[in-house]
Amino acid sequence: MMFRSPTLGILTLEQVAEDIVRQRLADPDARFRLIIGTDSQPQRSEATFVTAIIFHKLGRGARYYVHKEQHQHMRSLRHRMFTEASLSIQTGGLLTEQLETVSGEWHIEVHLDIGENGETKKWIREIVSWIEMNGYEAIIKPDSFGASKVADRYTK
Repeated sequence: MMFRSPTLGILTLEQVAEDIVRQRLADPDARFRLIIGTDSQPQRSEATFVTAIIFHKLGRGARYYVHKEQHQHMRSLRHRMFTEASLSIQTGGLLTEQLETVSGEWHIEVHLDIGENGETKKWIREIVSWIEMNGYEAIIKPDSFGASKVADRYTK
C-alpha cells in the first residue's frame, strides 16, 4: 500500500508509520490526534476511493498521507459508504500493526463521510457501531474533516 505525502512524496505504509513516530518523539509533550478518513467519488460504474492518514499536532499543524484506488461496480451509495468504512478499518489495522512495533498503543479516530443530514443518515448507527467494534473512535459530519475535507480533496 503506497501513500503520497505533500511533504515527503511517495511512501510505503511502514514509512508513514516511521514518520508519525518520528514526529511524536520529536515533540513528546505535544497533544496529537491520529485520524484515518476515506472518501469516494463515483464515475459511471466505478468509484475513486481516497484514504487519508492525518497526524494532527493540536495547535501546531498536521501532516497527512493519502492512498488512492479505483473500485469497479460501485453503483449504490450504500455500497460506497460501507466500502469507505471498510478501507478506513483496514488501513487502521495495518497502521496499528506498524506503530505498535515501535511504540505502544495509539488512539485512532476514523472520520466518516456520513451525517445526520442527507441520504447517509440511515446507515450512521450501523457504520459507527462497526467502526467502534474494531476499536476506533468514529467521528461523523460535520466534525469528520479527515474524510470530508482531506480525503475528499484527492477524489477528483
